[in-house]
Amino acid sequence: MQTTINCDMGESFSLYRMGDDAGMMPFISAANVACGFHGSDPNHMRKTVELARSHGVRVGAHPSLPDLQGFGRREMKIPREELANILIYQVGALKGFLDGAGMALNHIKPHGALYGMAARDEAVADAVCDAADVFGVPLMGLSGTCHETVYTRRGHTFLAEYFADLDYDDDGKLIITREHAAVDPARAAERVVRAVEQGETESVNGHTLKVRADTVCVHSDTPNALDVARAVRDALGATAA
Repeated sequence: MQTTINCDMGESFSLYRMGDDAGMMPFISAANVACGFHGSDPNHMRKTVELARSHGVRVGAHPSLPDLQGFGRREMKIPREELANILIYQVGALKGFLDGAGMALNHIKPHGALYGMAARDEAVADAVCDAADVFGVPLMGLSGTCHETVYTRRGHTFLAEYFADLDYDDDGKLIITREHAAVDPARAAERVVRAVEQGETESVNGHTLKVRADTVCVHSDTPNALDVARAVRDALGATAA
């Protein structure tokens, strides 16, 4: 199985710019496009879809909790049905732009706090599945968490995601900071190859963790994102889809 490289994109809003989407496109195979609740707006959604189409990059939805001010990184308690409706609303908006561009919705990957909540809370993961039921596409998430157990139990294709530019704690949870710091491209590439070929990675304290890497995420807002993406792509070589 080939490993895809994905990137969160389209997160600019109005006059505010986030990440170098155009620069990242040549190095990735799938774009997770923001749907307006943590970043993006209708104009940026359309532009990002068109940019992806011009590079032959598949597009998935990157929906969030309704937290534009906090960039979707603050947890909220929302009833399951309401949360599912929030996600359907966002994914449906992106799908409209994809339909207009003659493209298919490729997958769904929750953003930020929602991603973390769904990894540990079955009720939240079920709400994600309730929304995904409408669209019938794969779901991205972390292996060995509620992402995998709930998504697969609900009958969804599960794409296990590994993060090239984030550290993991000893329990396998992602260590997410307010702003992404620069990372060593060579180290990131080595970590990715180990995850893909050996199914393991090293925690921030040096412990070995079991992981699965069907797809590798490289963030566009890391200061040296292009260098990291290039190094990861080169390291994966022919195994990169």
